[in-house]
Amino acid sequence: MRFRDRTEAGQRLIEPVRNLNLADPVVLALPRGGVPIGFEVATALGAPLEVFVARKIGAPWHPETGIGAIAEGDVVVADRFALQMLAISKEQFDQLVDRERQELHRRVERYRGSRPLPELKDRAVILVDDGLATGVTAEASLRALRGRRPHRLVLAAPTCAADSAERLRSVADDVVCVTSPEGFYAVGQSYAMFDQTTDDEVIELLTRAGGQIELRSESG
Repeated sequence: MRFRDRTEAGQRLIEPVRNLNLADPVVLALPRGGVPIGFEVATALGAPLEVFVARKIGAPWHPETGIGAIAEGDVVVADRFALQMLAISKEQFDQLVDRERQELHRRVERYRGSRPLPELKDRAVILVDDGLATGVTAEASLRALRGRRPHRLVLAAPTCAADSAERLRSVADDVVCVTSPEGFYAVGQSYAMFDQTTDDEVIELLTRAGGQIELRSESG
């Protein structure tokens, strides 16, 4: 199964998430690519949409190779097997974490400014991304969000590596995937169009989502 783009992928994710019958849901999207997906899900559910920022930590000589991740709340997850195989010391890893911590803070400021996260305690929290590959970024985010004591914590992505989805079922209450291709090697293989989502697009979708919630509240 291939999705035309993130909009279609988000639309295909709506029904599996809706089938969970979540009470009082809030959608948190991992920027940047998760935001168009989250927008479709949040709009369909009539739920608030906000970003939750996490950063993959890449290997020093190959940043696309994830060896860990950091999420809001300063939660860090390390792939111990990858660190050992690549002979990356704790000191090297800590330096990489510090660099990504700075970028994480920049993105929180860019996307939310002084706006706080919604109250998550005792709510159904849906963490959305455009795909799940190694799952290390999602894991850091889920562990950070668990500390905010949601009633139910859901990870939702249109396309997932089956082994990563299975591993994260021990971290999330539910893991929702539309497709888990055999021979999964990259999230982009499930999309016909997989252009990079820009900061401006993220902010526009967050603004539109906020406006729609406001209108629904007034009409209600």
